[in-house]
Amino acid sequence: MNKLYTNLKDSLIKDNPIFVSYLALCPTLGTTSTFNNAIGMGLSVLFVLIFSNLLISSVRNFVPSEIRIPVFITIIASLVTLLEMILEAVTPTLYETLGMFLPLIVVNCIILGRAESFASKNNVKKSIIDGLITGLAFAITISIIGAFREFFGTGSISIFSLRLQMFTQEIMPSFLTKNTGAFISLGLMGWVFNEIKINNMKKGKVN
Repeated sequence: MNKLYTNLKDSLIKDNPIFVSYLALCPTLGTTSTFNNAIGMGLSVLFVLIFSNLLISSVRNFVPSEIRIPVFITIIASLVTLLEMILEAVTPTLYETLGMFLPLIVVNCIILGRAESFASKNNVKKSIIDGLITGLAFAITISIIGAFREFFGTGSISIFSLRLQMFTQEIMPSFLTKNTGAFISLGLMGWVFNEIKINNMKKGKVN
């Protein structure tokens, strides 16, 4: 558990997929207008990451190197199709809200990157753990951005079916929930994240 926690902390701070690697910015900008949408996308990517790593690691010794990328994409696309069917049946509202960003998971740089650099070179157990850690880092980060935009843009936050209204919406900077607000929020939170990272490095907490 300690090693898992350390790896997750490193993935969140040293190798954060959004604020360090600047990957998957399209779904990050497009689905973080609310906390619910953000966590829905985060959990969707987590699901695909875990199972794509599992399947790719399982077949890695049987796939010729010349066709490995098409095989990886086929596996990921099949999982995304399954995910869409599940979301449409279980949470149709979330399915409609995420819209075109769900099919785009197929070409998500984080998923393809972990498939190529890790799952295709390691055993199933290690690959599942890698997918879990990377997926959680992405899900946590994107959920924080969604919570920030919704709270400061509307004065409230929706946690599944529960809506907590803490400030009057009229006095809040509603542009944070719009397209422009997505870029501003990402920039502000990226700046805060990197300040925290620099301070931790100075204190010797991050190598």
